Amino acid sequence: MLLLAAVCAAPVMAQAPTADLKGEFESLAGAEQVSGQQWFDLATKAREAGAFDMARDALAKSLEAGVSPLRASVERARLAVAEDDADSAVAELRSVFEQGFTGVSLLTSDAVINSLAGDAGYDQLIADMSEQAYPCPHQEGFSDFDFWIGEWDVHVANGTYAGSNVITPEQRGCVLVERWTGASGTKGMSINYKDMITGEWVQIWNSEGGTQINIRGGLNDDGMAMEGTIHYVGNGTTAPFRALWTPLEDGRVRQYFEQSNDGGKTWVPWFEGFYTRKAM
Repeated sequence: MLLLAAVCAAPVMAQAPTADLKGEFESLAGAEQVSGQQWFDLATKAREAGAFDMARDALAKSLEAGVSPLRASVERARLAVAEDDADSAVAELRSVFEQGFTGVSLLTSDAVINSLAGDAGYDQLIADMSEQAYPCPHQEGFSDFDFWIGEWDVHVANGTYAGSNVITPEQRGCVLVERWTGASGTKGMSINYKDMITGEWVQIWNSEGGTQINIRGGLNDDGMAMEGTIHYVGNGTTAPFRALWTPLEDGRVRQYFEQSNDGGKTWVPWFEGFYTRKAM
């Protein structure tokens, strides 16, 4: 167990408060107006000095003076770490999590708290908290479009190079971002995400040429299928539009776009591209 790795190599033994700490405690205790932050700062200094009893007393007074219970709980966990009591530290943090706290990055970036890494209880807490803090990768359906993730060369059916496309998961897996560069240097991008209100996948595309695509749908037997509209900023026209991405057995992905010029009665091809992963 890597307890207190960022603070010392062995457990800190409780020490008597120094004269300075005693003086500061007595000064605050005798003052008419003392903020919770002042008591909290003293609790921190006492913990770091190994004066654990004083740290507990000052922390209790900080709560009475208005310090948030959350901050006090985290500091109590630090104090438990300093006393080489991992179980109590984890229990304190678990209670905070069960009250709705999901700031996992605040714990993992805290040198004292994260010295618990490697402790089974702490590691499980961080896993549970991460699932709540960053839920998208753990929700059903968010991986439906993962077959499109990667760096690709794109060719049309006759083998002509059409451009390159990079699709990356971002925002902790909540969105896929597409960045397209055509063979002639034209650029466009889209965001793709699962709308948890409707259960549909959504793509919102914009290109430097003013093409705007807004489509939605989901997986079917042929792949990821979406339908909606395409709008051309240059001439102000809008038309029905649909798209299908199909993973092929050879590892490629076929992207097939269609547009309707008669309100959805008939469809004409807009783009067909075959994605091949770039060589590593």
